[in-house]
Amino acid sequence: MIDMVGPGGAHLSQVEQLMGVQIVHRGNALIVHGEAAAEAERVLNALYARLEAGKDVTMGVIDGLIRLGNSEAEARDGDQTEMFAGPPLEIRTRKKTMEPRTDAQKAYTRALLENELTFGIGPAGTGKTYIAVAVAVSKFIQGEVDRIILTRPAVEAGEKLGFLPGTQDDKIDPYMQPLYDALNDFLPGKQLAKLREEKRVEIAPLAFMRGRTLSNAFVILDEAQNATTMQMKMFLTRLGRGSRMAITGDRSQVDLPRGVQSGLRAAEDILRGVEGISFNYFSATDVVRHPLVAKIITAYEADDARREAAQAARMARE
Repeated sequence: MIDMVGPGGAHLSQVEQLMGVQIVHRGNALIVHGEAAAEAERVLNALYARLEAGKDVTMGVIDGLIRLGNSEAEARDGDQTEMFAGPPLEIRTRKKTMEPRTDAQKAYTRALLENELTFGIGPAGTGKTYIAVAVAVSKFIQGEVDRIILTRPAVEAGEKLGFLPGTQDDKIDPYMQPLYDALNDFLPGKQLAKLREEKRVEIAPLAFMRGRTLSNAFVILDEAQNATTMQMKMFLTRLGRGSRMAITGDRSQVDLPRGVQSGLRAAEDILRGVEGISFNYFSATDVVRHPLVAKIITAYEADDARREAAQAARMARE
């Protein structure tokens, strides 16, 4: 019960805030008040069951249970007691177990497990790259692939950084840091350093992929919206036997020079409907970072829609 309540009652406060209920804690009993009391009770029971199974409860776990529980409840009529029944979708790695928190994340995770080429497209903070790295590490640990290769275009995000001192690795590391961060979450530091030294885990700019055939590897292209059409074609044709590819990107954050088409947009148009390729989309409702991030993304999307409507109106008048 102490672990379920959380430090200073933080876990219960999160359930109260997200579900609009009031929870009274008396000894070993919890009393729930509010319109969503029944749903909140199911969430609390699911949290208790996790703790009984030896799993931890975190703010992220609570958020995921509420999101998935709400969506499954909306899709199901009648009795909802099986909302959290059945084996959960989990990706196990050396350091932690990753669980999808939203329906879109669930579908994306399944696509990564089942397809050889998977696209994850949507705004920042939706877990596109993080989930792809988790699946890559899991498949590497299980021996399904021999290598993990992470890449992204070395494009400056609206800033001119100028000359960077140091070795080649020193120059490209700032661009690759988000990939390092994800790997460090799933692999112990010493093991990751050894794997990198043995070239079984590689992190490199997209330009370095030219001319390679990537066999028996899990390859992830991050920030794919900043790849040109030719770079995207080059990357896709690196796929070798026994390999899988994950391509992630956010169409609203293209840093390419004006007039240069994003390879991600082109790939969507060209490859849609090709058997064996899965396209998965995320929205602001799938953001799992700070709650304000979802509100910021929604505000920017609304502003873009207003601008497009105003531009269309001007063109109509002209």
